[in-house]
Amino acid sequence: MEFIREYANWFYLIGAILFILTLRGLSGPKTAIAGNRYGMLAMAIAVLTTFFVAENPVIWMILGAMVLGAIVGIARAKTVPMTQMPETVALMHSLVGLSAVLIAIAAIIHNNKLIELGPDLLAANGVTFHEMSKVHLFELFVGCFVGAITFTASVFAYGKLAAKKWAKTISGAWVKPVQALIFIAMLAAGIHFFLTGNMTSFWAMTGLALVFGWVWIAPVGGGDMPVVVSLLNSFSGWAAAGIGFTLENNMLIVAGSLVGSSGAILSYIMCKAMNRSIINVLFGGAMGGTATATAGAGEQVQRNHRSGSADDAGFLMSNADSVVIVPGYGMAQGRAQNAVKELANLLKEQGVTVRFAIHPVAGRMPGHMNVLLAEADVPYEDILEMDEINSDFPATDVVLVIGANDVVNPAAKDDPSSPIYGMPILEAHKARTILVIKRSMATGYAGLDNDLFYNDKTMMIFGDAKKVVEDMTKAINGTGH
Repeated sequence: MEFIREYANWFYLIGAILFILTLRGLSGPKTAIAGNRYGMLAMAIAVLTTFFVAENPVIWMILGAMVLGAIVGIARAKTVPMTQMPETVALMHSLVGLSAVLIAIAAIIHNNKLIELGPDLLAANGVTFHEMSKVHLFELFVGCFVGAITFTASVFAYGKLAAKKWAKTISGAWVKPVQALIFIAMLAAGIHFFLTGNMTSFWAMTGLALVFGWVWIAPVGGGDMPVVVSLLNSFSGWAAAGIGFTLENNMLIVAGSLVGSSGAILSYIMCKAMNRSIINVLFGGAMGGTATATAGAGEQVQRNHRSGSADDAGFLMSNADSVVIVPGYGMAQGRAQNAVKELANLLKEQGVTVRFAIHPVAGRMPGHMNVLLAEADVPYEDILEMDEINSDFPATDVVLVIGANDVVNPAAKDDPSSPIYGMPILEAHKARTILVIKRSMATGYAGLDNDLFYNDKTMMIFGDAKKVVEDMTKAINGTGH
């Protein structure tokens, strides 16, 4: 054990390198499994090293918390359906934020208790004590308020994604002034704590940060939730890094910084894919909020569309030279990824070129569609990102859209009045024939009607995604009905 204490920083360095390799591995589906293994090994090294270098750890409490957390985590990982993965990720982010807050509170209370005992009594008991410096107070200030904001914002994001009644979107002219007042009051309390160490200011700052996290995210519309989840991932990392400085734990600083920076980069990429700035997403209005009300007012009800059957779709695809499949949240909701893979394999056997087109913000979280297709063992080389495949749509015989709405909406290209105008989309409307599987003609998550569904080249096939795809496969096999 003395060996671990003596070379703790070397172990932390190894862990940091493995965490960097984790991010490198997770950057692509082919290396994602190896990336996960690097991350597991890095976390094991970090936990064990910290366990042995900690001063006077309460063993039963640490082990009890680890076992309890492992039980809950494993149970959740084994039972959570893919449709609930986005809200599960948001909930995990909330726990990181809560941890940062609790650690900051514990550090402050511990420091104050030692001050109360006095240096003479502490010295008599062999305890060396140094009062917190301004640097430590600042670290606690940052770690605590970022963690508090992350906690309540993530809880709201969880409720929003899970369609909980208590996670209601708020709107109105009063929202931004209230946000500004809470934020200013939070900063004022935090600065007063930093300057004076006053505990009343600390509690006020923490309470205001918890409130701010909620009212900050509550106005954001459902269509922007993937960006929010990514941003909260970044915040959880920065909160962890801030607490790492307080605990003087190099591994926590490095790991938190990696999570924070990677989450920020991913948020930027997703905002770019939506043609919006992060400020616009968080403070500029709700995509999926006011838009829903407009779309729901009856704009779409009188428009004509063409519908067909799974047999019709199967005939068209089996006689095509090339098919591009565009998955969306409907595929996740219907748990249709394995059925889609079977359909793709059957078409390939008949000489059809089949590929998958992925939009950066398809689904309810970053990489949602990639995870679903990987779960079904779809070959990585068949999965192409938006920029890679958009130029191929004009030469594509059939595009099969499965439950996607906003990421294939032509209004983003040709309707300046649309809230998503300028957003890069998968240009499915340029294909020769478009097949769309949906349960109904209802709007997507952003609350916008989709001109693609009324295109002369489009055939709508209504029903559950899995059932429709299975019927298409039967039709191609000659066993349809």
